[in-house]
Amino acid sequence: MKQSLTLALFSLIFFSACQKETNPLPNVAEAAQTAVTASMDRGTVTTTFTRYLIRKGNHYCDQNTVKSVSTSEMKFTAKFNSSAIYTTVDPINQYDINKLWGFSEGLNHQYNSARIGWSYNNSALRLYGYVYSKGVRYSQEICTVNLDTEILCSIKLSGSTYLITANGVTVTLPRGLSTTKASGYQLYPYFGGDETAPQDITIDIKL
Repeated sequence: MKQSLTLALFSLIFFSACQKETNPLPNVAEAAQTAVTASMDRGTVTTTFTRYLIRKGNHYCDQNTVKSVSTSEMKFTAKFNSSAIYTTVDPINQYDINKLWGFSEGLNHQYNSARIGWSYNNSALRLYGYVYSKGVRYSQEICTVNLDTEILCSIKLSGSTYLITANGVTVTLPRGLSTTKASGYQLYPYFGGDETAPQDITIDIKL
């Protein structure tokens, strides 16, 4: 079953259409993980942070392997540093929402999915709830956060809504399904938006 899901995901990588995100599905380069990760199904945990690198000129982070997800609540801790302070070429793109972490529901994350997003604008690092519900994109700012500080995050299913939390602040966004568990694939850090990363950006995440 796991092998079948992996093959389906590989097929989707090459044939899925994109909208706003360029080639939005993860590539298949093997990630070098710095933490020991248990199954997402068990809801636990890495013992240390993993550093994700988005290289200058790229959308995707280097650590970007296809990974299936089955969960009712995804919890993680994130930490940004000064590399998250950036200026876009087009000032309008400064308000585009980059992606931090989350999951798809099914084999097309631009149809049903949930993530926490981020951007640096108006002199602050801002986190957002960012979802697709039946092909419609919704987003809402959650809070501003400090650099070099651990941020407790979660994305929880609640019937036909997502409860997306960062630093104790929760926003509610629509969900296209109402199952008790989400089944899909992992969504990793991604820059953009229309523009690629203007510099190397590193983000630390602990599950």
